[in-house]
Formats: sequence, C-alpha cells, structure tokens
Amino acid sequence: MIVLYIVLAIIASLLVVILIRTAMFKPPVESEREIEDVEFDSDNAVRALQELVRCRTISYYDSALEDDAEFDKLIGLLPELYPEVCRECSFIRLPDRALLFKWEGIRHDEPSVMMSHYDVVPVDEAKWTKPPFGAVIDDNGVLWGRGCVDTKLTFNGILFAANHLISQGFRPNQDIYFAFSGGEEINGLGAVNIVDWFETNGITPDLVVDEGGAVVENVFPGVTRPCALVGLAEKGMMNLEFSVSTEGGHSSSPKPHTPIGILSKACCRVEKKTFRMHISGPAADMFDTLGRHSSFVYRMIFANLWCFGGVLNLLSKKSGGEMNALLRTTVAFTQASGSQAPNVIPPTASFVANLRLNPYDTVDSAVEHIRRVVNDDSVNLTVMPMAINPSAISEAECPAWDMVATTILETWPGCIVSPYLMVACSDSRHYGRISNHVYRFSAADLTADERAGIHGNDEHIRVEVIKRAVEFYIRLISKC
Repeated sequence: MIVLYIVLAIIASLLVVILIRTAMFKPPVESEREIEDVEFDSDNAVRALQELVRCRTISYYDSALEDDAEFDKLIGLLPELYPEVCRECSFIRLPDRALLFKWEGIRHDEPSVMMSHYDVVPVDEAKWTKPPFGAVIDDNGVLWGRGCVDTKLTFNGILFAANHLISQGFRPNQDIYFAFSGGEEINGLGAVNIVDWFETNGITPDLVVDEGGAVVENVFPGVTRPCALVGLAEKGMMNLEFSVSTEGGHSSSPKPHTPIGILSKACCRVEKKTFRMHISGPAADMFDTLGRHSSFVYRMIFANLWCFGGVLNLLSKKSGGEMNALLRTTVAFTQASGSQAPNVIPPTASFVANLRLNPYDTVDSAVEHIRRVVNDDSVNLTVMPMAINPSAISEAECPAWDMVATTILETWPGCIVSPYLMVACSDSRHYGRISNHVYRFSAADLTADERAGIHGNDEHIRVEVIKRAVEFYIRLISKC
C-alpha cells in the first residue's frame, strides 16, 4: 500500500510540474507599435513584375535547352524597369548569370545583401489554364505566370523598392548589395561566384535576406494566427543510389533472392528505421515560439518535450509530412530500374532515394546510417552528383534578426514571426561561409493554393501581395 501511495505521489508531482510549466509557457507581451503608411507607385510595381514574368528565363540541367536570349532580354529590361537603381548603383556581371548591384551607403562596415534568383523551372504549357509567360491579370486581381512567386516576386520587390527610395533621395546608412543568380533552380554557380567575390573583396554581410518561408496560415498545430516563418537554416540534400549486381538469368528458374527483392528488403529496412529526431536548433526555436501561441493541449506538449518528446517522435514518424521533415533527415525512394523484359532477371537493379539532411547530419554520416540499417554487403551505396550538406545555422537573437522581424510585423500586423528550418534548398546556403545572419523569408502572404503553384502548374499570385512585397523591402532597406 505504501508503494502505491508513493507511485501516486510521484504521478501527482509530475502532473503538477507539467501543468506549472504549461501555465508558464506563454507568448511574450506584444507591444503596440505605430506603423507609418508606405506610398509608392504600386500599379507600376505590378507592371514591372509582369515584364519580368514574360521573359522565358527557364533553366535546364541540359544547358543546350536554355534560351540565352531570354535571360539577356530580362537583364536588358532592368534600366527601363528600375532606372534609378541602374543610375545610382554600380553593377557587375559574374560568371553563370550572376548579377550584383552595389548601392553605396554612408558607412561600409556592416553591409546588407538582398538576394533572389531570376531563373524559373520548366513548364508543361498544355496543363496551364493561362499562358505561363503571358503574365495575365484576371478579373479577380490575380497574376498568372511562371516565376511570379518563385522568385521574380522578390526580385521585383527588391529592385522596385530601391528604385523608389533612390527617387526619394534616400541613401542607406550602410552599403547594400542586390545579388541575383540565373541558375538557382539547377544548383548553378551564380551565387557561389557572388560569395567568392565578397570573400575576395573582404566583405562580410551583416544581413542577408533570400527566399524561404512566408506568411502562412494553418501550418502549426493549435495556432490560428498567421505565421511568418523565417528560415535560420536549410536542410542538405543528396540522391543515394542503392544497387545490386548478380548474374541475372531467366525468370523461370530464379534464385531465392533476386536483385529487386534484395533492394526491396533494403528499402523496407530504411523506411522502418528512420533517422534520429533532433529537437534542437531551428526546430526547437520554432516549437518554443509557435508552441506558446497554440491551444492548451499542444502548449502542454511543447512546454514539456522532456516528457512528451517520445510521443512527438512517434507521431511524426507515423504521419510523415512537414512536422516529420522538421525533426529528422528524411528518405524518399523516388526511382527504380531493373530488367527491360518481364521474363528476365536483371543482372543489375537499382533504387534511388532522395535524402533531405537535418542540420545535425552530413552526407557522410547519412550514408553510414543507411549502410548500418541495410546491413547487406550485396547492396552497393553510391552518392550521386551534387550532394549538398546542410547549411550553417544563423543567429536569431541579434539586431539583424530584430530588423527583419520588425519589418515583417510592420508589413503584416498581427502575425507571429517565428524561426524555422527550411526543408528545401536555396542559393542562400552559400552565404553561411561569410555571414551568420542569413535569413530565408519570401516577402509574401501566401495561400495554400498559391504555394501549390510553385514549381507546379498555374503558378499565380494576388496583385495585392505583389504590392506588399515591395512595401516590405522599402521598410527593410530604410532600416539598413
């Protein structure tokens, strides 16, 4: 009986601790702020984006498919669309379609970099309901076209904002660089060449802003307010080939295990034995920020991950999706090849898995984990070209972060600004070697439908969002 009382006392004490921690897990008090209106030629900003979208700047891994004239056309439009920028700022072109403007400030010791890319992914025109390069604005005030979100939206937002401020006689306190690449979608070297140029010239940016998260809704359990997600880091990426070679043969007399059977077993083992969960870094920052705004049950979970971490781990592994991607390295088997005939056992068969690497894993450590899990010497593992380690993790408690967060709240009042881990790849990963203030935020409030159009069919954006992107950059540049 005494043991029972002791157990009950321990359980009661545990519940008290959990409830106290939940009660204390509240969002900080939000101060009232005066927000000044930003006035600019918003209609002309929309027209400028339309002109950019009409340029078929499609990048392909096979460069023979690219149309250089379309890239040159876009670059040739810049003096017309942003004349003040081209007059005031120095401009250089670097290899692999890299463009770099410098707007000289009063001081030069803490420069900022506003970056984007102007290439786009290919389109299947037959599956679009509007011409993908027509930049049509429909009766509902929606602009349709490839790249209108990813990322000619921010390309235009940056340059139109700078053009407006220069026309108003504004000069930044610090140097500002506008850095654009024309091959981001194919992991091109444009951004690498820009970062190399910064290193060669001894330039260490105090702030770098690139594409990434956006202002979105219904992305975190129990949170009803819009969330502005700002990436502190991005996951790495690699394609890993699993292959098995045998003598092959006729399917009428197979051996106990065929190459495809062996690979299937390896696949099942990898999917069953997931990578370790990491509640740290950007994921921990996101849970700490958004968890405080969540409903009571979720607040209890995120306030007490020391107790409920195992539950979160189990749920994320079972459900997969975005939450799971935040917590661990993920593996998705995407390709398979074998025999060309149904009655022939292939001498060689292969599966390909796409891995997105958590910041606490590397290409080498991920391969070693897979090798241990497969535990079969007949399965050969080959890292395919263009493997990328995770980016460096930027600071979230510093003046540079505060500048971005404040600007977001001025442009989208009432939203919650939160760090997060970007699960896709961008050019900004290259800047980690020269700055620990690299923030990934696409200056837009995007609906689920608009996000679905990125890299898909019928990419589109509301005209009002185009204008807010310019407004965001006017506010941000004014603080630099």
